[in-house]
Amino acid sequence: MKLRGGLSVGLLGRLLAILLLTLAIEFVASTILYERSSRALIRSDEAHRLAEHLVIARKLLSDQDPSARPALASRLTTDRYDVHWAGSTTMQPPRPAEQDEAYRRVIDWERSLADSDLRVETVPIGRKAQLSGALRLNDGTWMRFRAFEPAGDGQPGWHRIFLVLWPSAALLIIGALLFRHTLRPMKMLAGAADRIGRSSGVTLPEAGPTEVRHVIRAFNAMQTRIQQLINDRTEALAAVGHDLRTPLSRLQLRAELVADPALRRAFEADVTEMEAMVVSLLAFLGGDEDPETPVRTDVAVMAATIVDDAVDRGEDATYVGEDHLEAMVRPGGMKRAIGNLVQNALQYGGSARVGARGEGRTLVIWVDDDGPGIPEEMMAEVLHPFTRLDPARGRNTTGLGLGLAIVIRLAKIEGGELNLSNRPEGGLHAELRVPLR
Repeated sequence: MKLRGGLSVGLLGRLLAILLLTLAIEFVASTILYERSSRALIRSDEAHRLAEHLVIARKLLSDQDPSARPALASRLTTDRYDVHWAGSTTMQPPRPAEQDEAYRRVIDWERSLADSDLRVETVPIGRKAQLSGALRLNDGTWMRFRAFEPAGDGQPGWHRIFLVLWPSAALLIIGALLFRHTLRPMKMLAGAADRIGRSSGVTLPEAGPTEVRHVIRAFNAMQTRIQQLINDRTEALAAVGHDLRTPLSRLQLRAELVADPALRRAFEADVTEMEAMVVSLLAFLGGDEDPETPVRTDVAVMAATIVDDAVDRGEDATYVGEDHLEAMVRPGGMKRAIGNLVQNALQYGGSARVGARGEGRTLVIWVDDDGPGIPEEMMAEVLHPFTRLDPARGRNTTGLGLGLAIVIRLAKIEGGELNLSNRPEGGLHAELRVPLR
């Protein structure tokens, strides 16, 4: 799964997303239920208090002389409850509200108020609700009252949100640690799979959940089979290479006995081509495991030496790079890679200009030629093994088309890459880039 922008989300990220979604749903549901139950409890408690206040006020006002009732009603008024006494028995009170929720809550707490002809109506004021009502005293006069009901604003309290978020965040962190521990064998498996083809591999311990142990067991068995196939192939190729060199050596000796110079040179050219084919084939198929140990090597001097050898053979080659440039590389593999690039330039371009430079933490070996270059549609295909741009051998070239494939394999062993591009002025530009260590 990928997010926008190409950001990939791994298995751990998916599990954490599922956990986070579960916590979010639980948090929202709990908050809504908590708020509703809290408001219900608050309203019920408020109805209880109002019922008690009304019972007490009715009792006191009924027992008090009418002339003293206004003053007593004033003393019964609080910040939450406003009490007034109306002396007239003909005052129109609020309409009966037997179906009003507030009325039912008050009556549920104090059944005696039902005998007082209690009238209640709810008047919304902003986000709160004001209760207005009246009840009849024993002498037929009316006591009016008002009360502000804490109906709530419908929004959860921030302190309650934080109280809920703290355990959720702690649970998320604990879940992440547990998921990471559970997925550790998968990380080991990915690392071992990445090492296949670069080293002899390692047998992973079977750990983790049952499904993961099954995968590791199958991976270990697969790795053993692959390594056995590679070893068998390497041994077979080594034997074939040894057996082929013997008749090639005999052909070389017999070619020297040919009296006709032209025929002798033709024999020698064929034998040399066959030897080059055997060497390149063994170099490419000689096994993915590389026993050579990296050592600090002056790659610039190595490249200059390869160019000097080509010049000694009468080839058009020049070195124009830095005089000294050291790097931790496998000298045998690096020499073969540079040699293949130079030979490819000489063979197909007629000349080779070689250079070495450092770009930050990257070593760059480049080779230019003055040949026809490579068609853009063939640029990727030519890097494949056994690919030739002249399949009919119209140019009388040698080899099996493995030169660049060998360079790519050697570059990957060093953790680098090979890039090809056509030069604007004509010819091919090959660039071998490996990390400086």
